[in-house]
Amino acid sequence: MTSSSSPSPRRIEVFGVVGMGEIAPGSDLAGLIVDAIAAGPDDLAAGDVVVVTQKVVSKAENQLVAIDPDDPDGHRPLVERESVRILRRRGMLVISETKHGFVCANAGIDLSNVERGTAALLPEDSDRSARRIRDALVHRFGVDVAVVVSDTFGRPWRRGVTDVAIGSAGLRPVVDLRGTTDALGRELMVTEVAVADEIASAAEMVMGKADGVPVAVVRGVPADWLGTGSIADDMIRPAADDLFR
Repeated sequence: MTSSSSPSPRRIEVFGVVGMGEIAPGSDLAGLIVDAIAAGPDDLAAGDVVVVTQKVVSKAENQLVAIDPDDPDGHRPLVERESVRILRRRGMLVISETKHGFVCANAGIDLSNVERGTAALLPEDSDRSARRIRDALVHRFGVDVAVVVSDTFGRPWRRGVTDVAIGSAGLRPVVDLRGTTDALGRELMVTEVAVADEIASAAEMVMGKADGVPVAVVRGVPADWLGTGSIADDMIRPAADDLFR
């Protein structure tokens, strides 16, 4: 029998937001997200984190570029243009650093879920995009929430891709546990948790790659994860601290 004094287990709930419709350049993305959530079964609650995929942000902000649909290398000049540094090349794959500070495949340029002959670039400033969406949500629902803009990245030395955060608002993207103690009382010396990435990955499980659900809500994250921060300021590792540069 469980003791009545035992702490309740932490629970996280993740659900997709449906009814967004097709996003086009110039769409009021924040307004569409607000309307879709308001029309759904669950209003936002204080402490919720709304995760929005990069693709719909890029579409709404017209970060779309025409390419030759019959040229398999048609996006290659864009990769070069959007990169500030090329790290590796292998066949069609380029690993590069973008002007945002992201190290990713093909400078984050995406050909999926856009019209043939079109390439989607990363948003100019995903943190700013997240702030705009968050402002609209807080105004409509009157509760303090956070927003994460997510994108799919590969990882060195591991197969497969996962979603990570490329923009955020109302969230501490990295929670610093240095100076705290573990379950056995040992002081943590180096542990910093990328909670924005954890939230983005959790949201991806209900959005999928082909399900047409570009927005999800993650509910139940610890209250101390909310606060002030940005991906650009808090998650991009400075070159001086990077063992691989």
